[in-house]
Amino acid sequence: MTDSSQIWAVSDGRAGNLRQAEALAQALDPAAPCVEVAPRAPWRWLAPRWLPAHEDALGMRLPAPVPRLAIGCGRQAALATRWLRARGARVVQILDPRIDPAHWDLVVAPEHDGLRGANVIATLGGLNPVDALWLARARAAFAAFAELPGPRTAVLLGGSSAHARFDRGAFEVLASRLEAALAADGGSVLLTVSRRTDAGVRALLRHRYHDTPGVVWRGEEDGANPYPGFLAWADRIVCSPDSVNMISEACATDAPVYVFDPGRVRGRPRRFLDALLQRGRIRAMDARLAPFDVQPLRETARVAAQIRERLDI
Repeated sequence: MTDSSQIWAVSDGRAGNLRQAEALAQALDPAAPCVEVAPRAPWRWLAPRWLPAHEDALGMRLPAPVPRLAIGCGRQAALATRWLRARGARVVQILDPRIDPAHWDLVVAPEHDGLRGANVIATLGGLNPVDALWLARARAAFAAFAELPGPRTAVLLGGSSAHARFDRGAFEVLASRLEAALAADGGSVLLTVSRRTDAGVRALLRHRYHDTPGVVWRGEEDGANPYPGFLAWADRIVCSPDSVNMISEACATDAPVYVFDPGRVRGRPRRFLDALLQRGRIRAMDARLAPFDVQPLRETARVAAQIRERLDI
């Protein structure tokens, strides 16, 4: 791909925003670079409402030339994609920019946000890179997990958010249900935490699964996060209910997904979980974790196909 047809992934570098922008950009062009912006005051306070006259206000000098297509995620990136559109780039913005979507060629937003418009593409959950090729590469990178006894249960733990509480007490309930399922089925546990996981939960994990086959990752002290391998080798996946992106990635696999106590979630993320429950892609976690047939949720490929068609990329 030539420089004049280059595609950029633009974000503020935050993990959730970077992952979505990168996943969509690289679905269109595997060589798409990631561009990080950090707008200066006062532009960052009003992003993306007030466009600066010069790119220096975006916090970095953008590569030249202007790309054929820029894909941004998050409010700071929305400022940059608006600025790039004014200079001739086609632009796609992921997540509701909180101003008129007409400022972008296309806006990609989760259904549960309720954003509508002629140039809005609605998704079920967040975008991510998880597809058949991604999973195959992760299985190869973490081939040793094949030796763990089945069923291999991946456990993905987040933390409390504005829409759901997931603290030490909630984890104890989740763990009791998981232990009942392990007692009935045997198998192994592949457990990972996130940056938001409660310190009390991390402390419990120090010895909680010491005698259970598997791998527990509590943070950088345990080395690199084997999360991709967990998704790739899981026979079933248990998620805390607080993270739309985490649950979206779990649902992009071929494994049944069980969400702990989805009824505790409030606001727009609850609509996301309700949609998944209605489609049969997830079930509320119980002590049985009975298998069920699933269809992987692959929204990134669907959105990329729409962008190609609508923007002639």
